Amino acid sequence: MKIPKEIREFAKIYRSNGFKCYLVGGAVRNILMKKGIEDYDMATDAKPAETKRLFKRVVNTGIKHGTVTVFFKGFKIEVTTFRVEYQYSDGRHPDKVEFVPSIYEDLKRRDFTINSIAYDPLEDRIIDPHGGMRDIKSKIIRAIGNPEERFKEDGLRLLRACRFSSQLGFKIEENTQNAIKVCHEYIGRISAERIRDELVKILATEKPSKGILCMKDTGLLSEVIPELDSCVDVEQREMHCYDVFFHSIYTCDAAPSDDMILRLAALFHDIGKPDSLFINEHGEPRFHNHEIIGAEKTERIMKRLKFSNQEISSVKHLIMNHMFNYSEEWSDAAVRRFIARVREENIPRLLALRRADQIGRCNRYFISENLIRFEERIKRVLKEKNVFSRKDLAIDGNDIMQYLGIKEGRMVGIILNYLFETVLESPDANSRQTLLEIAERFYRERLKPDKVD
Repeated sequence: MKIPKEIREFAKIYRSNGFKCYLVGGAVRNILMKKGIEDYDMATDAKPAETKRLFKRVVNTGIKHGTVTVFFKGFKIEVTTFRVEYQYSDGRHPDKVEFVPSIYEDLKRRDFTINSIAYDPLEDRIIDPHGGMRDIKSKIIRAIGNPEERFKEDGLRLLRACRFSSQLGFKIEENTQNAIKVCHEYIGRISAERIRDELVKILATEKPSKGILCMKDTGLLSEVIPELDSCVDVEQREMHCYDVFFHSIYTCDAAPSDDMILRLAALFHDIGKPDSLFINEHGEPRFHNHEIIGAEKTERIMKRLKFSNQEISSVKHLIMNHMFNYSEEWSDAAVRRFIARVREENIPRLLALRRADQIGRCNRYFISENLIRFEERIKRVLKEKNVFSRKDLAIDGNDIMQYLGIKEGRMVGIILNYLFETVLESPDANSRQTLLEIAERFYRERLKPDKVD
């Protein structure tokens, strides 16, 4: 197996000191599948204290369970002592860990056969007691031993099965799939942060719809994101080939996989439709203000899953503004108002979301000439000298207070908003003297301090 020479050198240090050391987990699986390797995990019969004596830079990352991280010649290597685990009272952590001398005993405790393969980098030998190589060749996700016991030990394994299925394009073996259905409620014992991290990994795959469908079919979706599960069988208008659920997951597939904010927005962009559904006099479904309802529901979902405030704000903003309907009749002022409302930095994502939304209608590639024209129109307007926020005005609140002789307060904001709307309509008005004159006229003719305050 082709691995960096530094990993062999690392293993050689253990061997020369009387210990065994194997490459394990995802690294072995990915090498066998000729995929890239992100992390190198090693298993050894050396205790953590003994590893610390062998290397200079060692950090305790899970010392209670025998895990340390070693920094070695540019590599960050997670090293775990061979162990067996007993009882999982909380469905998340073993009540007791016992160090053992055998790699075979260690491999028994792992989740799936494809992750229970070890590689001896010095003897160039693969250890595969559970048929992991066979399942890799057959593209199967299979739990080790009794699948219900594996899932009861750690409920996150339920979601990991769906993630690996989506990530690797593998099918979940029948007994393992049935066990997920039986045990799906155990996901409720897992912390929101761990669930979020697995969900993010699913969304980063080429086709996240596969992982989300796995969640739906096994009952996990109703536990993790019931709001998305409620989109199943919510029918849409004739331009859509699918219900809201399938449209949402196919839209997610169509969004760029390297932009997690965009993928989340794509997945949740229509999540407000079940709550906004009404049937008009022609028997057609309508979803007025579903983007507003959807943005609010998305905030609750993302808060529950412990996403950051910045991530929540970014996804909400995209969902709130995804229902624009451009036509060539739009004036330049209308384009400027659109840019001002959504903010220039969000435009590429918003256009990408709309493209994904269009593809997701019938899950086939689609080029919108209208969207292309709108993008070109936006680019032309952005090149001109325009104002897209109040801070771009030629005057500020202090100028208004000084010129009109008024105090700081709500009235200053009202005047600034009026000036901003004026300049969006007529960019040439954005000069100091012109704006001060407009502000004075607006204040004198339209504002009455006693009503404003």
